[in-house]
Amino acid sequence: MKKEQRKHYQQRLLALQRELLGHEHVNEEAAGVVELDQTRVGRLSRMDAMQGQAMSQDIQRRRKIDLQRIERALERLENYEYGDCLRCDEPIAEARLEFDPAATHCIECAQSKE
Repeated sequence: MKKEQRKHYQQRLLALQRELLGHEHVNEEAAGVVELDQTRVGRLSRMDAMQGQAMSQDIQRRRKIDLQRIERALERLENYEYGDCLRCDEPIAEARLEFDPAATHCIECAQSKE
């Protein structure tokens, strides 16, 4: 991979990382404990709050996974291993890397993995 391409993907990955880290505290309150005081909140409202809590927790889990994927991609960039499929060692298509700069497999290996 050329130096310009490596720099481009590094910038994309760092921008995605900053974006995810910027949203880290947004859902913390919604993911917190749902109060049990039913005099303040009706049963349906409490169920809505619990559903919102579960959704926020899932978003936080997904964000953590995405941050880990980005960190590993940045490590591969540093080690000159970025852009090659981890399964077959063939180059990952540029369009795939543009769509998901943290991609680890070419489209063929990703499809066969499913």
